Amino acid sequence: MNSPLPHDEKHLTSSDLLTDVVIGMSDGLTVPFALAAGLSGAVDSTAIIVIAGIAEIAAGSIAMGLGGYLAGKTEQDHYNSELKREYYEVDHLREREIEETKEFFANIGLSEELQNRATEEIARDKKQWVDFMMKYELGLDKPDPKRATKSALNIGISYVVGGLVPLSPYFFVHSPGEGLKISVVVTLLCLFIFGFFKSKITGVQPWWGAIRVMLIGALAAGAAFGVAKLFQG
Repeated sequence: MNSPLPHDEKHLTSSDLLTDVVIGMSDGLTVPFALAAGLSGAVDSTAIIVIAGIAEIAAGSIAMGLGGYLAGKTEQDHYNSELKREYYEVDHLREREIEETKEFFANIGLSEELQNRATEEIARDKKQWVDFMMKYELGLDKPDPKRATKSALNIGISYVVGGLVPLSPYFFVHSPGEGLKISVVVTLLCLFIFGFFKSKITGVQPWWGAIRVMLIGALAAGAAFGVAKLFQG
């Protein structure tokens, strides 16, 4: 009898850190880029662009970080609320919970005898039963209690790192036009690389993902520059 051939399964293991970095970096690269491009079409001083850019990066990183923190807290509060409700139902609506547990096992194809045995076994331990119902009935995994703080820091730092990319050329030149040219090349290259690896990790066609992310950044910056020129005129 031939032994089965080795089979390597490749699945994306999503991580909270990856999600945070993508959120922070994508906005960090795009928003300050558009701001710097817009200001380049309206002012003649790189100092103004640098000051405005730094102010935007500071405000944007705080706002984005706060959004990540509130999202993490909301997830945690929602989980705790559902956990209390599930404990109440196990204590006071036991028969209904037993039926829901049996229904889960029926849906995965177990015979009625196995449904009863599995339900009886899991219902012996209240905590185990509640954890089971949280995960498989409600689809909720226990969140990391430090998730909100970690998310705020990850998103905020990623935003700062991304925002400094389009702004950095203006530190070294005296003409906004010259700074814009360098910023466009550097930022679009970074957006392309970022979009490529983001798409590769998430399973999207990487070349198309890279081009799409780069085009979004280019359109945002072009629109900002055009509006600035329009009002200047």
